[in-house]
Amino acid sequence: MCEESNKKPFPFQISSVCPRNLTEEEKIKLEKDKNVISEFKQNKLEKEAQKNWDLFYKRNTTKFFKDRHWTKREFSDLFYEEDEQTEDCKTILEVGCGVGNFLFPLLEEFKKLYFYACDFSIRAVQFVKENSLYNPDRCHAFQCDITCDDLCKEIPPDSVDAVSMIFVLSAIHPDKMVAALKNILKILKPGGCILFRDYGLYDHAMLRFGPGHKLCENFYVRQDGTRAYYFKTDELTLLMESAGYSCVNCEYIQRETVNKKEGLCVPRIFVQAKFIKSIADKVNSSQPIEVSKTCEYTTGDKQEENITSKGEGNNTDIQSRVVLDYCCNIQDTSEVIKS
Repeated sequence: MCEESNKKPFPFQISSVCPRNLTEEEKIKLEKDKNVISEFKQNKLEKEAQKNWDLFYKRNTTKFFKDRHWTKREFSDLFYEEDEQTEDCKTILEVGCGVGNFLFPLLEEFKKLYFYACDFSIRAVQFVKENSLYNPDRCHAFQCDITCDDLCKEIPPDSVDAVSMIFVLSAIHPDKMVAALKNILKILKPGGCILFRDYGLYDHAMLRFGPGHKLCENFYVRQDGTRAYYFKTDELTLLMESAGYSCVNCEYIQRETVNKKEGLCVPRIFVQAKFIKSIADKVNSSQPIEVSKTCEYTTGDKQEENITSKGEGNNTDIQSRVVLDYCCNIQDTSEVIKS
């Protein structure tokens, strides 16, 4: 049985671990849509992906998407009430920043956030930089293809607290998704998180595609040449885990979009999730780790006491010392590090 919850504070919204049930008419429609676009056309779409997104922003400028004020509510654990005593300054990367609909509302409200923002489209990045709220002291926007451009050329490794991926991974070819996620992993701090929201399986937009738009299973091309993938939650979790992340939560968000004037009520399905970079990745980091703890530990049937390890070094140095993760306040790992 699927679990559903109304815990999300949003009208007409239900969270669920299962995709929505299709009507018989919808099942028949999907069953008939088996033919995929030719390999030649698919290769052409891949080569022209950046051009198609630049044309999208040329047509729509900054007017297509609304500011995403809902992100503070949906990802509330990232944010905090600021006052004069607040010293913690979080660093956030927005992947697929578009024209700044996520970025600028948060910069206005949280004065101690620093943002990196990147997008595939050069034109979108230019719109961000032209915004009156853009401040180079608090934000760095740059063009990037996250599937192949090394993020470490723009952002120091292990330096970002959180990454937002909101309706961006779906635009990437499935064969390149893992490469993009591994690229992001490099700049996340150990314990840092990805805040994810994207199109879910059987979303109304997926069911509207007619013949001649299917690229592969759950991957479609729009009329303007931009593409969209519709995720299953279990599939997304496996994808993230293969790239080196741990899943905190991953669920379907089911909403209804109502147009009273037209008498329409359509089901929107999104996947919302949070994934973290394991704190154990500190061991594999190029940055020095300082350890100074005394503790007891047990290996097999033998108990050793008062094992002390102190010093600073990288992975090679640390492997010569025996350190219990709970003594070092490292969470989410239970292995003893030893040579």
